[in-house]
Amino acid sequence: MDAAPPGLDLARFQEYFDGVRPGAITGPLRASLIAGGKSNLTYEVTDGTSTWIVRRPPLGHVLATAHDMGREYRVITALGPTDVPVPETYAHCEDPDVIGAPFYVMSKVEGTPYRYAAQLAPLGAERTRSISLRMIDTLATLHDVDPQAVGLGDFGRPGGFLARQVRRWKKQLDASHVRDLAGADELHDTLAASVPAGSAPGIVHGDFRLDNLLVDAGDRITAVLDWEMATLGDPLTDIALLLVYQRMAELDAGDAVADVATAPGFADADEMLARYAQHSGRDLSAMGFYLGLAYFKLAVILEGIHYRHTHGQTVGEGFDTVGDLVVPLIDAGLAALKE
Repeated sequence: MDAAPPGLDLARFQEYFDGVRPGAITGPLRASLIAGGKSNLTYEVTDGTSTWIVRRPPLGHVLATAHDMGREYRVITALGPTDVPVPETYAHCEDPDVIGAPFYVMSKVEGTPYRYAAQLAPLGAERTRSISLRMIDTLATLHDVDPQAVGLGDFGRPGGFLARQVRRWKKQLDASHVRDLAGADELHDTLAASVPAGSAPGIVHGDFRLDNLLVDAGDRITAVLDWEMATLGDPLTDIALLLVYQRMAELDAGDAVADVATAPGFADADEMLARYAQHSGRDLSAMGFYLGLAYFKLAVILEGIHYRHTHGQTVGEGFDTVGDLVVPLIDAGLAALKE
């Protein structure tokens, strides 16, 4: 058995997996880390014949609620029989003594998580447009799933979801205070005073964007990944956040956001909203609020990164300019509320 990357004890994993899936492993295991950092860690494990994906929380002390393997496993498993493309799930282990943390195992799905415009450019404008529209169709398909019908009726608290979101991100901003931010209080106060009735509750992914999807060689969406922020709530927060990511790509955001939406042929915001409205049947008349909330959320997240950078708590390059994006995001949020 080859040496495993940090955070995955292959011998203990094999002992566990042999117990829950007898005969699945047929040879020596090898593993590699394919995604890691402050988010959950993702490993590819193979015996030379079969391949599995293992997900666990980051190394070190983390908040269990922020890296709940059980929630990820539950939502992916529940969506398996639906039209939402997700990996097949095999096992969920709550015992941290096996590999050092709770984890779950799912199938490996072929496909590319497109993050940069340079990756899409060789495909051409027509294929790029098709991929971007299929991304929207997939989101509408997710939001069409009845949580009760798939056993997720208690997966979150959709009542009062939008008001809680506004309060949550204001609390997070206050906790990251290191400087006065022009317009931040105005944006929060305007959001708090204009919370709409909301759209019909549904399953919210929480971070839906193209680089959290896998796309195969035929330009089909083969899997939606990274469900760590999934809950029940207002689905329009997903489409709004996606559009804000797209608008951020037009800023000089560096690695703070993927620039895939700038690829030639990628559908613009108006086309995406029209496509989503057509497929979901949802009322988008209050989209200004949802965009304002999404800008506020991302501004707070980036201000938190800026806060940690100023306190010497970041590792690597590129963090010194993240703070420059915060006020432009706040300004964009205020402008969205006036649209």
